[in-house]
Amino acid sequence: MNLFDVYPLYPITPVKAVDCTIYDDKGIEYLDLYSGHGVISIGHTQPDYVEKVKEQLDNLSFYSNAIQNPLQVELAEKLGKASGLTDFSLFLCSSGAEANENALKLASFHTNKSRVIAFDNSFHGRTSAAVAVTDNKKIVAPLNAQQEVTFLPLNQIELVEAELQKGDVCAVIIEPIQGVGGLDQGTTEFFQALEKACKANDVILILDEVQSGYGRSGKFFAFQHHGINPDIITTAKGMGNGFPIGGVLISPKFQASYGLLGTTFGGSHLACAAGIAVLDVMADKKLIENTNKVSEYFFEAIKVIPEIKKVKGRGLMLGVEFDFDVSALRKKMIIEKYIFTGGANNKNLLRILPPLTITTDAIDTFIVALQESLAELQA
Repeated sequence: MNLFDVYPLYPITPVKAVDCTIYDDKGIEYLDLYSGHGVISIGHTQPDYVEKVKEQLDNLSFYSNAIQNPLQVELAEKLGKASGLTDFSLFLCSSGAEANENALKLASFHTNKSRVIAFDNSFHGRTSAAVAVTDNKKIVAPLNAQQEVTFLPLNQIELVEAELQKGDVCAVIIEPIQGVGGLDQGTTEFFQALEKACKANDVILILDEVQSGYGRSGKFFAFQHHGINPDIITTAKGMGNGFPIGGVLISPKFQASYGLLGTTFGGSHLACAAGIAVLDVMADKKLIENTNKVSEYFFEAIKVIPEIKKVKGRGLMLGVEFDFDVSALRKKMIIEKYIFTGGANNKNLLRILPPLTITTDAIDTFIVALQESLAELQA
């Protein structure tokens, strides 16, 4: 049997990783400024995390949600404290797409409506409803396209208000900082007006924090930069530091009932151990503080490169934009400079999503390599 060939692959085989360094099967060291799509939050093979997961694996890795699991309660309490959302409830699942799927389902149950407002260049996942609210026709099958979704541009609140007033919208789903789309984001004025419009029309406001959550923006959740209170928040990537886990944070306006939501693997003992370890390490190592320190340094240091047209994003969820397609530049950085970065739907943008443990020295290494690569490509 062969693998189903859906991923274009670089000729690199990682075999080991420590903090922000990846080692391949030839012994080459790579600086990881991408974290595998922003997944590695507290550093590769972080010792406290590894110990916690190994200890749980020795005891019990999985049983169903039909029994009591105190680790779920501990994770929910610690997540509430870390995020400041102590009055929210937590539904645990296994991925960001699953989190968004359940958030949309919950909104539809609550309002008894089906249409969703999403935004241009959005990405919310590849499952049925999640991909329907993703602005990429190439990955939306006819089965998914049956869903009622209206896409609107960011920062044009009058267009949103006009759609909400039609009375058939169950939810607005939005990334506080777009990931795959290219690091664009709404203004604070837009987010505050969006919250007000949703409340006025009894529409559920869902903040997709799958990539921007868990400190990556410089606050625990990126929506907290705007002083708003969404109804539902979804999270996943940084939540388990590589272990598959996702979560739906649900405001008190929703009433739970048995069977309303469900999952087989979500909230397993092993997943919860990973999630608890991440929160403990984030607090102990002050990783949000480090995110803000390194981000401030990055925005200043990157100014030495005149070819850069714009630096987008917040915290350590960053995009470096040029006026040309960066595919060759990104390939050169990986193959010749041994630095992982990411791409986006915006082909002129390098995406920077390092572990939150990254240092300013590593940023210096990146900037020197970027300068060299640009000069070599122009020669």
